[in-house]
Amino acid sequence: MGVPDAGMSAVKVVERCHSVPSASQANYRGGMTRWNPGSRERLQEAALNLFSEQGYENTTVTQIAERVGVNRRTFFRNFADKRDVLFSFAEDMQRFLADAIAEAPGELSPLNAVATAISTLDEWMAPRPYLRQRQAVIAASPELMERELIKMEALTVAFTEGLRRRGNNNSVSDLAARAGITVFRTVFERWIDVGNERAMSQIVDEVLIEFRAAVTF
Repeated sequence: MGVPDAGMSAVKVVERCHSVPSASQANYRGGMTRWNPGSRERLQEAALNLFSEQGYENTTVTQIAERVGVNRRTFFRNFADKRDVLFSFAEDMQRFLADAIAEAPGELSPLNAVATAISTLDEWMAPRPYLRQRQAVIAASPELMERELIKMEALTVAFTEGLRRRGNNNSVSDLAARAGITVFRTVFERWIDVGNERAMSQIVDEVLIEFRAAVTF
């Protein structure tokens, strides 16, 4: 299993990746957003507040649209259904991270390539208070929890794809991708933790140190 390369942390190598945005990165900007409020973002905020107030299962598309002052047609121009409000960015993130892994410096181990890609995410994320609220809504709904697990599995596939594009064999790519998902979930949980203002790259380095200690024989 890949472990961090000696003397080279994710925070040191992240600046070497993506000096020029790729096409998928441009798409990711549109999907994850730099949080410029428009109809889409206002619908997301309204939906999340309604999910928090009365539960995901008890909230309708009509209620979401009415809170923003738009009609159902406007909602469906932006989202496939109410669940999509919470997960619409997922495919863009998968493409972005697969590209970032594939394009990470060649000397990195497989796991450190994944970690370097994760380190670039915080500037693309929605505000932390929004993401904290989102995670609370997901945790309260079995349907959304199931969807979250499906999206995590899809992200694992994206990690694997990026690692294969680096020339790693199938076995190494699969093992590193699954280790990378553990790192990603741990980093994300700490990044949105109340009171945390650290950059994603700082938390990635912290988690990699812990991971290396856990797998050292």
